[in-house]
Amino acid sequence: MNCFEELKARGLIAQTTNEEEISKMINEGKATFYIGFDPTADSLHVGHFMALCLMKRLQMAGNKPIALVGGGTGMIGDPSGRSDLRNVMSIETIDKNCEAFKAQMSKFIDFGEGKAIMVNNADWLRDLNYMEFIREVGPHFSVNNMLRAECYKQRMEKGLSFLEFNYMILQSYDFYMLYQKYGCNMQFGGDDQWSNMLGGTELIRRKLSKDAHAMTITLLLNSEGKKMGKTVGGAVWLDPNKTSPFDFYQYWRNVADADVLNCIRMLTFLPIEEIEQMSDWEGAKLNEAKEILAYELTKLVHSEEDAEQAKQASKALFAGAGNLDNVPSYSLKKEDFSEGKVDILDLLVKSGLAKSRSEARRNVEQGGVYVDSEQISDIKLCYSEDDFNEPKLLRRGKKNYIKLIKE
Repeated sequence: MNCFEELKARGLIAQTTNEEEISKMINEGKATFYIGFDPTADSLHVGHFMALCLMKRLQMAGNKPIALVGGGTGMIGDPSGRSDLRNVMSIETIDKNCEAFKAQMSKFIDFGEGKAIMVNNADWLRDLNYMEFIREVGPHFSVNNMLRAECYKQRMEKGLSFLEFNYMILQSYDFYMLYQKYGCNMQFGGDDQWSNMLGGTELIRRKLSKDAHAMTITLLLNSEGKKMGKTVGGAVWLDPNKTSPFDFYQYWRNVADADVLNCIRMLTFLPIEEIEQMSDWEGAKLNEAKEILAYELTKLVHSEEDAEQAKQASKALFAGAGNLDNVPSYSLKKEDFSEGKVDILDLLVKSGLAKSRSEARRNVEQGGVYVDSEQISDIKLCYSEDDFNEPKLLRRGKKNYIKLIKE
């Protein structure tokens, strides 16, 4: 199975502009392709995961990735899939977020000499002369067509600002610039980006050459992958300081039964033949598939050691096997105690299992808090420093655990 056929078999491709040419370029390793990442936070999250895996697959087949960070477009914010205006970030925040991306991407993509490159569209967007830009690019875009684009439909209902309206033109201009500067001949994106990507393809054709179409090819990520990203949004980060390897493992271990094989197909690098053998798995075997998914993805994003530790911790907590050494922990310090005591609500908040004392109170009152398997019903329950001479296991709900230890 060649690279393009494998992408289709894994359910990654939903739509293309020229499948025959695309297949030829990818299979021969002649694609220089880009995927864009707007710096809306200082860490990538699971919503970016499919794109990173796709870049890795294509690079393994000899193609050259361009990771485009949106230091320019991030100043506007992509309206796609949004019902409201994004918060406007400062330039300092945008630049800081862009800087954080490369280290995380390097776990997936080889940025060595002659390999992948990272480019920031701030290099050509921030210093644009508006009058020159609009004269050069504006005539090639129909406002009527733009307003029909899927990426604007949801925003039109509540009001689309002129700021956001510019986004399609700027993203199209990105492809135009990447084509000229780096020989970029292919772009990838989710279904909500289709109109924007076609705009870039059309701009190159109009501005440079009618014969350029063979070099301006657009692929579309399957909507299942985009949905997967939106399901978790920014709640599951790739940065271990934001989402621990254990919590990352647990997220994938708990995906819905109906989604697990799709996730394995799209996101892991297990052979397609091996995955197809799982297609009729049910019951306990389906739980085994979830463990495989969680292990493979934790290994990919973090490390094999992290994946193994998360697996053992999960077994200790949920299967009664193994020890609790690898369960995430919180170290109680002297300042966590007031007059030598700490109450259950503070423990929930300090450990990160609750966002506030009021939320922690509701958790206790609803019967969802346990300490060492004992259900807690008293919101005023206190513990002394000596109570933590041995670790205690604090649980909220069925799947949120933290080991409490004394520093």
